[in-house]
Amino acid sequence: MGFGNLYGDAYNENILLHWADEMVKREINIISLADTVGVAKPEQISFALNILIPKYPNIEFGVHLHSTITNRKEKLEAAVNADCRRFDGALKGIGGCPMAQDDLVGNMQTEFMINYFEEKNLINGLNRNALAESLQLASEIFV
Repeated sequence: MGFGNLYGDAYNENILLHWADEMVKREINIISLADTVGVAKPEQISFALNILIPKYPNIEFGVHLHSTITNRKEKLEAAVNADCRRFDGALKGIGGCPMAQDDLVGNMQTEFMINYFEEKNLINGLNRNALAESLQLASEIFV
């Protein structure tokens, strides 16, 4: 839970840096911060990434965001504006965390992120036919 947790445990810059240091010492070069239960606010996402990305320029930081439809854009923008370029998503937002306090919180939809990235000219050349096929398969599998 990269942006705090439900248990009220301490969460601050020192904790972020401590655990990032531990991973870097173990030669981990990709670190993904998870909003596991969907409680992260855009300010928390910005805070964490703006601390970590400049301190570890050789580490690839990413985010795994859970959200509702009403707060997904703000969370995604916070990560993009903090120079995050690695994102986890799930087709149709399938999945989620049973510990989330809101049944509407789920994985951020891959297709929403793709549309956002295309609008911002952050990606191009995506195979839209393959995406459409994948979305159809997801609809069939996860009824």
